[in-house]
Amino acid sequence: MATISIWHDVEDDDEELFAPPEHDPLGVLGSTRWVVEQGERVWINIDRVKLLSEQWAEEDSAPQTPQWYDRYHFFDGTQRSVNWLLLLDALNFCFWAEKGQPRWTIDYHGEKLNGYWAEAAALTRAVEEGLPLWDAEYLSTISEETMAHIFRGEQSIPLFEQRVANAREAGRVLLDHFDGQFSQAIEQAGGSAVALVLLLAERFPSFHDVACYRQREVRFLKRAQICVADLHGAFKGKSWGAFTGLEHLTAFADYKLPQVLRQYGVIEYQASLAAHVDAQELIAPGSEEEIEIRAATVWACEMLRRALLKQGRSMTAPEIDQRLWFISQNLNEARPYHRTRTIYY
Repeated sequence: MATISIWHDVEDDDEELFAPPEHDPLGVLGSTRWVVEQGERVWINIDRVKLLSEQWAEEDSAPQTPQWYDRYHFFDGTQRSVNWLLLLDALNFCFWAEKGQPRWTIDYHGEKLNGYWAEAAALTRAVEEGLPLWDAEYLSTISEETMAHIFRGEQSIPLFEQRVANAREAGRVLLDHFDGQFSQAIEQAGGSAVALVLLLAERFPSFHDVACYRQREVRFLKRAQICVADLHGAFKGKSWGAFTGLEHLTAFADYKLPQVLRQYGVIEYQASLAAHVDAQELIAPGSEEEIEIRAATVWACEMLRRALLKQGRSMTAPEIDQRLWFISQNLNEARPYHRTRTIYY
């Protein structure tokens, strides 16, 4: 069943919500749109998209999520922060535990943290303890023992070996191409958000988040995009966070956003896929199921952005992403998120 076929009596304004993008410099919207059209396991409920946009548009006094939550992030406004942020996003993936197992957690100044907040706090804690995580030479040869110390806590952080490899890659590429400073990459990109995303994906193999669906390339570039957004947020749009073309960024397709969108009824799963997700069974990276979930996530957020615009509310896709992610942190009795072991999200 083609995804589009469930939209009965599609009106002109509905078609506009799913129209091909006028500008797609990252290639994410175009390639994921084709997946949404062809997919047979995941679809977008356009009525729920419009309903959610109406609810958000009416919430004029709704609290806004902060652009940058600095409580757990190291930031001193210098090039050290720029390199630290690159490392943060090089390691920003896959924090969930196996079914029935406790999650990896750390203690940070008396506070128990897990997931992304734990990663950020662990890297900040390491800096506070004197580890130079902004030093490319240091990162390029960082030992497993040091990484284990950085992420010490209850249980073990998932995909530990891949995180060691990514940290070393970050240091090595910085030394080989940017004199050890990620700020040079930002300068090479000329202040363009799009150029920096593409540069990250080209130079750093672990940021090359590109899949193949029915013999066609599908681009997500999740961590490359979020790295640019993090720089913008941390530096408050100035200095190394001053970018043009931020409106070309898409949602960052991970495992928490589709969970929230499914909770809202915005995306729906075919029965067999829903059963696998709800049973917390592994979904293979690069499988059609995984790619369809991620593609629908990108386009559900894009359609929500367009629907909000019709309601007179302007939000970028990253802002929508951030709001949904913060909502995901407080979901009660939500259906499980899909579980794919991958370094890309």
